[in-house]
Amino acid sequence: MKMRITRYTGQDRKVCRGGKRALWQRGMEEHMINFNVPPFTGKEMDYIRQAVENQKICGDGEFTKKCSEWFEKRTGTAKCLLTTSCTHATEMAALLADMKEGDEVIMPSYTFVSTADAFVLRGAKAVFVDIRPDTMNIDENLIEDAVTAKTKAIAVVHYAGVGCEMDKIMEIAKRHNLYVVEDAAQGVMASYKGKALGTIGDFGCFSFHDTKNYSMGEGGALLIREEKYIENAEIFREKGTDRSKYYRGQVDKYRWMNYGSSYLPSDMNAAYLYAQLEMADEINQIRLARLNR
Repeated sequence: MKMRITRYTGQDRKVCRGGKRALWQRGMEEHMINFNVPPFTGKEMDYIRQAVENQKICGDGEFTKKCSEWFEKRTGTAKCLLTTSCTHATEMAALLADMKEGDEVIMPSYTFVSTADAFVLRGAKAVFVDIRPDTMNIDENLIEDAVTAKTKAIAVVHYAGVGCEMDKIMEIAKRHNLYVVEDAAQGVMASYKGKALGTIGDFGCFSFHDTKNYSMGEGGALLIREEKYIENAEIFREKGTDRSKYYRGQVDKYRWMNYGSSYLPSDMNAAYLYAQLEMADEINQIRLARLNR
């Protein structure tokens, strides 16, 4: 997204036949203000070239694995699966929570459409709860009043990387036996009381879109807290097959096991991201310095 500031000179406007005015571009001066500039460390092109030379530019190549391992080590999550977007990571979370028609999911009234899309695609109903004016996050004190017999999950959004009040939210979820999905699209490298955002609920979703602090152009990640969900997550991510097991040598051929979709990003995208993960702390410090100057 860009803000466009345009200045017209006197010769830019011409009166055409019929009295209609047309804008001629000659002499027009434009000045662009970028909404954001994607991060670039300098190693991205080398790693992309390496991915090409590896002759595996599809999903789950060398750099996809390196990125996943980096997040598992850094956040302590049981499993990190790179995806084609945070939207798709949230869709996978909805699948893992077995959201169905008639189910309800509580979420903030102020969020990006993907938070709701992931659940309504499964037939669930989005139940919106107002936000806190100080954090722009869901008001944890209003959540319990929105719980009904049909409620199956709470989807929280850590707006701008500011953590929701997860202690109280997790208490409510435990009391009502609800899943918690963290939309941490803007929360990479952020934490709540020492815990990485995206690792507190059952499932966490990161974004590496062009506009985010760490980017792969288009991409995301699903963080899974409990190992019992990993196998199904891999099946959903691999078109409903157990191909991940096949690649690990656990089965002699892969089979169609369940429904799913293709949620794997290209290893070239992952190569771009990995260059930034190697300098994640430096990138974070630079951004903080700019904020505080």
